Amino acid sequence: MTRLGTNRLLRGLATAAGLLVVWQLIVTLGGLPPFILPAPLEVALEWAARREVIVHHGLITAAEILLGLVFGTVLGTVSALIIAFSRPARRWLMPILIISQAIPVFALAPLLVLWLGYGMVSKVAMATLIIYFPVTAAFLDGLRRTEPGWLDLAKTMTDGVRTAGAQRLAILFRVRVPAALPALASGLRVAAAFAPIGAVVGEWVGSSGGLGFLMLHANGRMQTDLMFAALLTLAVFSLVLWFSLDAVLRRALPWQPDTHPDEKE
Repeated sequence: MTRLGTNRLLRGLATAAGLLVVWQLIVTLGGLPPFILPAPLEVALEWAARREVIVHHGLITAAEILLGLVFGTVLGTVSALIIAFSRPARRWLMPILIISQAIPVFALAPLLVLWLGYGMVSKVAMATLIIYFPVTAAFLDGLRRTEPGWLDLAKTMTDGVRTAGAQRLAILFRVRVPAALPALASGLRVAAAFAPIGAVVGEWVGSSGGLGFLMLHANGRMQTDLMFAALLTLAVFSLVLWFSLDAVLRRALPWQPDTHPDEKE
């Protein structure tokens, strides 16, 4: 691990420790009962006692999030490519894309559960819908903002291509797509942060498993320590997902390094 990575890890651990201290101080100084806000140690003990149940439901939610991330990414990238390449498709798909964001995605959760059932499919669909727009919008923006000089050079070098459509397709995949990959990476980072929201909201509306399902039932039984244990499990998984995806994207796009002057190797 590089010095920069070590420093980031240490800062993350220090931040987590600081938050736990603040949490404990709020409970101690405020004299809050456990059913309002349990202490960190109580939550840790509850997680240890119910770890099999929490891990079981956590794996369900993790599968929903990862599948939603994959499907949302695939649909988003394909939609952006179609919109960028085809002018008729742009006229039809752009209004649909905008209208899809005018309707709150959370309002669709009950309908998705009604149509697709209480199983994993409706939760994956919910996560896919939330991920779809940031990926599409970021990738499309990158495709639109290709350096004009590169496009002029690409047109000159592809003058021998037989048809205009084949020339546009060659420029799209050889120039526009590589230039838009950093924008797509930004959209994927946003999608990784939003993906857990879709899965958990879908579980709250109606499900037979998952961390959202576990939290909902724990809240109904006033098992606040179990609810916090499930919530922290979801938070840890979300952080691991985001940092893992960020590390993969950094390695996949070595020509797009960080330029923060205060973060040097």
